[in-house]
Amino acid sequence: MMLSTCALFVALRFFLLLLAPTSPVGAVPTPQSSSSPSAGSDYWVANIQRQGTVAFSSNSSYQIFRNVMDFGATGDGTTDDTAAINNAISTGGRCGLGCESSTVTPAIVYFPPGTYLVSSPLIQYYYTQFIGDAITLPTIKAAAAFQGIAVIDSDPYESNGANWYTNQNNFFRQIRNFVIDLTAMPSDVGAGIHWQVAQATSLQNIRFEMIQGGSNNKQQGIFMDNGSGGFMTDLTFNGGNYGAFLGNQQFTTRNMTFNNCATAIYMNWDWVWTLKSLSINNCGIGIDMSQGGSNQSVGSVLLQDSTFTATPTGVLTTYGSGSIPPSGGTLVIDNVDFTGCQAAVANPSGTVILAGGSKVASWGQGNVYTTGSDANSTAATTTCAVAPATSTSVQGSLTAPSKPASLLDSTGAVFERSKPQYETYPASAFLSVKTAGAKGDGVTDDTAAIQAVLNAATTSQIVYFDHGAYLISSTIQVPTNIKITGEIWPLIMASGSAFSDQTNPTPMFQVGQPGDSGAVEMSDLIFETKGPQPGAILVEWNIAEPAGQQGASGMWDVHMRIGGSDGTDLQSNTCAKNPNVTAPANPACEGAFLLLHVTPQATIYLENNWFWVADHELDLPGQDQINIFNGRGVLVESANGPVWMYGTSSEHSQLYNYQISNAQNVYMALIQTETPYFQSNPSALTPFTPNASYNDPTFADCTTAGCQKAWGLRVIDSNDVFIYGAGLYSFFDNYSQTCLDTESCQENIVDLEGGGEVYLYGLSTKASTNMVTSGGVGLVAEADNVDTFCSTIAAFELA
Repeated sequence: MMLSTCALFVALRFFLLLLAPTSPVGAVPTPQSSSSPSAGSDYWVANIQRQGTVAFSSNSSYQIFRNVMDFGATGDGTTDDTAAINNAISTGGRCGLGCESSTVTPAIVYFPPGTYLVSSPLIQYYYTQFIGDAITLPTIKAAAAFQGIAVIDSDPYESNGANWYTNQNNFFRQIRNFVIDLTAMPSDVGAGIHWQVAQATSLQNIRFEMIQGGSNNKQQGIFMDNGSGGFMTDLTFNGGNYGAFLGNQQFTTRNMTFNNCATAIYMNWDWVWTLKSLSINNCGIGIDMSQGGSNQSVGSVLLQDSTFTATPTGVLTTYGSGSIPPSGGTLVIDNVDFTGCQAAVANPSGTVILAGGSKVASWGQGNVYTTGSDANSTAATTTCAVAPATSTSVQGSLTAPSKPASLLDSTGAVFERSKPQYETYPASAFLSVKTAGAKGDGVTDDTAAIQAVLNAATTSQIVYFDHGAYLISSTIQVPTNIKITGEIWPLIMASGSAFSDQTNPTPMFQVGQPGDSGAVEMSDLIFETKGPQPGAILVEWNIAEPAGQQGASGMWDVHMRIGGSDGTDLQSNTCAKNPNVTAPANPACEGAFLLLHVTPQATIYLENNWFWVADHELDLPGQDQINIFNGRGVLVESANGPVWMYGTSSEHSQLYNYQISNAQNVYMALIQTETPYFQSNPSALTPFTPNASYNDPTFADCTTAGCQKAWGLRVIDSNDVFIYGAGLYSFFDNYSQTCLDTESCQENIVDLEGGGEVYLYGLSTKASTNMVTSGGVGLVAEADNVDTFCSTIAAFELA
C-alpha cells in the first residue's frame, strides 16, 4: 500500500482524449444457476461444485462464482454481451463506485470458450478475478463502434477526473486466460486493459490482438497510468502503437512477447521496474524510457534475460551527465541479446550509446558502489562487517556476476515457473475441504478436518479450499508431494492459545518437516490471524525440491494479511492510530511473530506474494489508518537454496520486512517494503523482543529514535544473493510527513553484514538517510543518489 500523497504522477497524456467510458445499460437476465457446467469445456473451474461462502458477511446467499453465460452472455461473436457481463460482475451489492474497498464481496467471473463482443468497458470491481477458460481461451472483442477507455477497466474515471478506487490501494485482482481483440476498431483508438492497480494483483496468460502498422495507429494492449505494484506474466502483444504503456511506482513483469508493435513498451514513469524474459520481435523501438527528456520521469528500469529480434532500437533513453535528477533514468541490463538491434541503447537524437549486434552480459547507467568484507570490522550482529564502498557513475559495461547453476535454467537465464492452473485435471480430482467436513465459517475450529484431508490427498489430486474462513488452533502439518489451491483467496486463520506466546513461536502451516524433499504447490490462498497471535509463524517452509525438479515447491498468489479486514478483530474500531499519545503497543493489536520462515534445509519458489501488515482499514467505514504490531516479515535461512522470489512485497512489520540470514543462492526480483507508519511511537523494539534464535536485529548501535526503525532488508552472513529491483520506502515518523522535507524519516533501511557475492541492482529507497548500512555505518547516502521520487543506485556489489 502506498500513501495517497505519493502518487505524484498521473499519466493521462493523450490517451484520455479517447471517449470516456460509458455505464452499463439495459436489463439483463438474472442468473439461472451458479454451478451449471459450461457447455464444451472440461476446465475444472467451470465444473467444480461450488460451496464457497463469505464467512464474515451477513448475506448468506451471496454468489461468489459467476459464469457470464448464466447472466445472458452468448459468446457468439455477434451479440453485444456488454450488459450481461457487467451484470455478472456487479450483481449482489458489490464494491463498485463509492466503495473504496471490501473483502466481503469477492467474485470469480468465469468466461467459457467463445467470442464476447463488447461495445463499452467491462468494469472489474474490487476483489474480482476474471478467469477465462484455460483450455480454450475465450476472446473479448471490441466492437467497431466501441467507446471507452479500454475493453477491461480496473479503475474507471468519473467525468470530474476522479477514479472509483484510490489507485495505490486498488488491491486483490486477477485477469487470466484471455484473448483481447481490438482489430475491429479504428486504428487511432483502443486499449485492451486499463490496469491501474496495486499489490496482490496479476495478469497472466493473455494475448492482445491489435491492428498492425499504419501511420495513425494509436492502439495499445495495456494502458497503466498509476498504481502501486503488482505482477504480470505470460503476455503476448501483437501489433499496436504501444504493446504496453506503463506507469506505476514499482512493478515486476516477466515472460512478455511483443510482435510487430511500433514500440513494445513505453515507460511513462516509475520508481523501479523489473522487466524479465522479454521477447521483442519486429518492433520499431523495444523500450522507450525517454519520457521527460533530460528532466527524467522514469526512475529506474532493470532488463534481464531478454531477446530483441529485428528491432532497430533496443532501449531509448535520455540519461546523461546533464540529467535531472542525477539518478533519474537509471538502467541495468543483465544477460540480454541485442543481436537483432542496430542500437542496443540510444538517445532520441539518434546517438548510439551501446551498439547492437551482440549479447550483453552486464551493462548499466547510474551510480555503482563496490566493496568487500572487512575482516577487521565489528558489528552488532556479526564479526565481519562490510568495508567502505567505492562509488562510480557509469554508463557502460559492468562486471557480470557469476550466478550459481541452481538458480538458472538450461539456457543460462534465471529459472521461472508460472502458476499452475491444473487445466489437465478434471473437477473430480479436486478434494474440497468443505466436503471433507471443514466449515470455513470463521467460528468452527477446522484444524482436524483440514489435517485429515491433507493426509488423505494423493499426488494425482488437488486439495481445494472453497472460499471461507478456516480457524486453525494448532499446527497443520502439510505433507510432501501435495497440491493446494483456493477459491479466490480463502482465509486460513491462526486462532487460539497455541499461538499466543512470542517466547514460544509456533507455526500455523508447517510445510514438510526439516529434511523433507518433495513437491508442494500452493496457490490463491490468504493466511491471517484472528485477533492477536504474537507467537504465530503463519507459514514455516521446510520442504526442499527434489533433485532435478527446479521450482517444484512454491507458492503463487499466496498472501499473508494481518488485520484491517472483517473477522480479524484487528480493525479500526480496536486498533485506531494514536499519534498524539506516546504509548506502548496495544496488546490487543499485536499480529504474528513471523509471516514466512524458509528454514535452513528448504528451497522455495515464490511469485506474486504480498506479506502485508495492514496500515489501514479495508472493510469498516472510513478506511482509517490503524496500528497493527507484527514481529517480522519474511525470513529466509535456506543454507543452499535455490530460492526464487518474483514480485514479492513485505510491509509494516516491526523488526524487519525481509531478512536473508546464513543463506545461499537467493534471487529476488522485485521486492518492495514500507516501514510502519507509527514508528517511532513506539520503536521497532516494541512489543516484540529480539530473539537470538532467529538472528533478530537488536538495534544495539542505535542512539536515536530514527535508527530504531524496521529494516526494509537485512542480508546477514549470506552468499550468492541477487536482487534485481528493490523499492524500500519510509514515508512517516509517527504519522507525520515533515520528515519527507529532509528525506530523513529513518536513518537506515538496508543492512549488510558479512557474507559475499551479494548484488543489489536497481535499489531505490525513500527518506532513509542511509541507503545501505553495515555495522551501524552508512555506506551509501541518500543525498548522493537523488532520483525522481526516491534515491536510486544502479548497483551495490559486495564481492
